[in-house]
This record gives sequence, structure tokens and C-alpha cells, in this order.
Amino acid sequence: QVQLVESGGGLAQPGGSLRLSCTVSGIDITRLAMDWYRQSPEKQRERVARVTGDNYSHYTDSVKGRFTISRDNAKNSIYLEMNLLKPEDTAVYYCHTQGDLRYTPNDDEYWGQGTQVTVSS
Repeated sequence: QVQLVESGGGLAQPGGSLRLSCTVSGIDITRLAMDWYRQSPEKQRERVARVTGDNYSHYTDSVKGRFTISRDNAKNSIYLEMNLLKPEDTAVYYCHTQGDLRYTPNDDEYWGQGTQVTVSS
């Protein structure tokens, strides 16, 4: 059974920082692209950042220069370092991946349960 477990959310002041973690079990993430998504009540779920199996990273425009995605394949984990937080970053953040038939038995999608990030003074 594949599980993605996020941690590290919480309350931060504008301009502050938080670091999210996502630990994966049941699947080897080494060659898989890994994503952080977020969703707030006012918006559709959006992909915030992606790190590929080749360790290339991509970001949505609103977080470029403030957020950094990283991975530690030895720990089967990914991270999201969030700096210069803004109130509009408030959302539930989800870890996500999808199997790749080149490397995994199926191409199912997997989601974590989400972790709440609130940016407020």
C-alpha cells in the first residue's frame, strides 16, 4: 500500500518561513516526479512545485524565488522550503506522485492527506 504523509504545516507570519516534508512508503520514488499541490477554499487545486526524477525543479509563477522543492531519495522523501510567506499562500498543501510504467507496476496517482499552512499576522 502506497502512502504519502505530509508534515510541517502550521501558522506563520507574513514574511516568515515553513518547511514541509512528505515521506513516502510502499513505492520507491527515486525515478518518479514528485509534486507539491495546494488548495484553498477560494481556488482550484494548483501545482506549486515539481521535482523530476532527474532532480529538475519547476515552480508556479507565484512562488518562484520564495519556495524551494527538494528530494532525498535515500529517505524516500521530498520537502518544500517556503520563505517570504504571504497570506495568499494560505492553503492545504498536498504531496503527489504518479507511477511510471517504466519503473513501477502501474501508473496510479497517489496523494497525501494534506497539511494546513496558514499565513497570518
